[in-house]
Parts: sequence; structure tokens; C-alpha cells
Amino acid sequence: MNEQALRRISKRLSLVLRHRPDSVGLSLQEGGWLPVGELLDALARAGTPVPLAVLKQVVAENDKQRFELAADDTRIRARQGHSTQVDLGYLPAAPPELLYHGTATRYLGAILKHGLQKMRRHHVHLSTCQETMLKVAVRHGSPVLLSVDSAGMSAAGHEFFVTGNQVWLTERVPPEFLAVLEEQ
Repeated sequence: MNEQALRRISKRLSLVLRHRPDSVGLSLQEGGWLPVGELLDALARAGTPVPLAVLKQVVAENDKQRFELAADDTRIRARQGHSTQVDLGYLPAAPPELLYHGTATRYLGAILKHGLQKMRRHHVHLSTCQETMLKVAVRHGSPVLLSVDSAGMSAAGHEFFVTGNQVWLTERVPPEFLAVLEEQ
């Protein structure tokens, strides 16, 4: 299957597993999981048939590792980024000293005043990788990279969670823990 077709399937999976499981007549189960068979049947009924081998390929090759299959390949979920109500079951984790967040420069004034907010998602997404955060930011306009004093936040009582693809999650980042690193 070509890269464009795989990308289209990945976007469809993101929609279903992160935002609109009802778009194919499903509801996320505990932990955000869906049975693989039910998902494949629902996608086929909705006009997007996806063979199991292709689903596994999309999960394995997704550049951001957004999805995960259960060890027995019977369930699938998105690791983060949900706009639907779901408890992913992540346990609090001690963050590294610094984390990074990429955004568009047009949002910088509000962010420096109010901090990073989760907006319509469950958490603010952070990374240890500056390059990854700049790639995320460039999708939204002229990018800016922020550093987050995550150790300081943690000491102040803020909780952090880490996903299987090493995305760090937190409720919000107050402005006093932010610094502008790079504007493009």
C-alpha cells in the first residue's frame, strides 16, 4: 500500500480513536481501547475497509507512534490526543528537568500570559525532543519552541504522565514555568 493511502488510514484512525468513535458507530471502552475486529468491521461498514495486516502496518509505521495494539493484537487505542472523555490509565511519573512544547508564534502572547492550556484535549502535550516539537508547531504557522521547567512544576505539585511513545502529558503549564527558546 502506498504512503498516501497509509496516511489516509492513519488520519481516519485518529478521528475514530481520538475524537469521534461514534462516526463509525462505536464507543471507546475502558482505557480508550476498541476491539480490533469491531473497529475493522465498523470501518468496512463506513466505506473504509482496512485489512488487519494494513492496520498493523499503520500502527507500526506511524511516525509519531500515535496508536498502540494490545500485546495479543485484539485491542487498539490512541495513546494521547483525545477530545472525547476517556481515562487512559496512565500513572503519574517524575518528568525530566526540561520538556519542550512547540506552537505557532501567533499564540505566543496568550501563552506567555496564561500558560499552556489543554484546550479541547485532555492534556498539554510535551516532549524531550525539540525537533519533534518544532515539527508539530510548523503545522500551525510560524513555529516557536518553548522550554518547560517540568522539574520545577513537579516540585510545585503538578502531575505528569508519560505515554508509550514518550509524549509527556500534564493538565496545564503555568506561564512562570515557560521560556521562549526559538522563534523561526
